[in-house]
Amino acid sequence: MEIIGYAASVLIGVSLGLIGGGGSILTVPVLVYLFGIDALLATEYSLFIVGVSSAVGSITYFKKGLVDFKVALIFGIPSVISIFLTRIYLLPLIPEELLSIKDWRVTKNIFLLLIFAVLMILASYKMIKNQASGEIDDNELNKNKVLLVASEGMLVGILTGLLGAGGGFMIIPALVNLLKVPVKTAIGTSLVIISLNSLIGFFSSMNNAKIEWDFLISIAGIAIVGIIIGSQISKKVDGKKLKPAFGWFILVMGVYIITREIFL
Repeated sequence: MEIIGYAASVLIGVSLGLIGGGGSILTVPVLVYLFGIDALLATEYSLFIVGVSSAVGSITYFKKGLVDFKVALIFGIPSVISIFLTRIYLLPLIPEELLSIKDWRVTKNIFLLLIFAVLMILASYKMIKNQASGEIDDNELNKNKVLLVASEGMLVGILTGLLGAGGGFMIIPALVNLLKVPVKTAIGTSLVIISLNSLIGFFSSMNNAKIEWDFLISIAGIAIVGIIIGSQISKKVDGKKLKPAFGWFILVMGVYIITREIFL
């Protein structure tokens, strides 16, 4: 299972390099089901793995001028605040056991995994529908759109803090459809936002867990190799064409997690 886990870690990076998101959706299930790591600790590890690999992936886009830092700030500042508050205050408030019916119990770990599975299904829908059209509009940003994007940034921050997911599947459509950012710039900007969110989330709460640095760095290194592979593939294959296929894979994973945690 660990060998499969290391192989799957490459896919985390490939997804981030190819379509600018989706990799973080894979990270927690890989850590929990293939490496046998506790779900809560997996969300912590996921923040580091996704943060480091996204930071490396964003370098190529930055060199090509495909990162909009103004947009990154509009989206990123509310996200960072939400992540900090979620990791420090909200996550510790969740009880170790939320529900017990006869022999069936909903523990904190199961609860996080179920939320994660629902998130995966929502992400898969957006990927399959491929909502980000990439059409550029010259209209100036209005205050309502900026507030809407900032609100979505707060929501992404809560999800990132709670589940260790970068939220690229929400960030890219928001940048393209609301702020009219070109798709490639949206991907580069998304990687910057994801890296900042994830790394700040990790370092703000790392005192709560015992970190196995050798394992964590090795997985992050493999994901970085995946990012490089994904970036190279993106030069030859349009990531938008592969997004629906990846969405179906994420959908199957989400349904599997719900089935396993509730019925098995």
